[in-house]
Amino acid sequence: MSRAFVRESDDRPELPMRRQPSVLPPGAKNYLTADGAERLRDELRGMVEVQRPPLAAESDDPEMKRRLLMLDQRIQQLEESIRSAEIVQPPAETDTVRFGATVVVRRAAGEEDEYRIVGVDEVDPDRGWVSWLSPIAKALLNAQLGDGVRFRFPSGEEQLEIVRISYAMGT
Repeated sequence: MSRAFVRESDDRPELPMRRQPSVLPPGAKNYLTADGAERLRDELRGMVEVQRPPLAAESDDPEMKRRLLMLDQRIQQLEESIRSAEIVQPPAETDTVRFGATVVVRRAAGEEDEYRIVGVDEVDPDRGWVSWLSPIAKALLNAQLGDGVRFRFPSGEEQLEIVRISYAMGT
């Protein structure tokens, strides 16, 4: 009988400890906004100072050991992201879309969408925060207020008009 899918022991964690592959293409810089870097440092501090100690104290429990392993993996990811980060300050010229910009575009049908161009470790689709490497960010970067840019959505290609550019932190 094959034992390939049988758990050997409940004492072992299910997840192996390994580094997650980077989402950055080879040679790409790990850009972060200043507020994004601060959020990552806060998240790391909370994990190390608040979340990890009780899990480490219960490391005899297999479920706690599994949770501790997952937390340690996230801690490693955060440490690597922070260590390799290149913090990008908002530009002096604010009428051009650059890294860190919040951009409001008007679609062909008249509705407006808002995107913030951030680092890969800051992406939050629910807030409209997109990676500087994403197709929409690439289409918007270097555009100026009033410019039109072409972008291919899943529903088809559209002309987007840049109606607002701002660099307020944490928007």
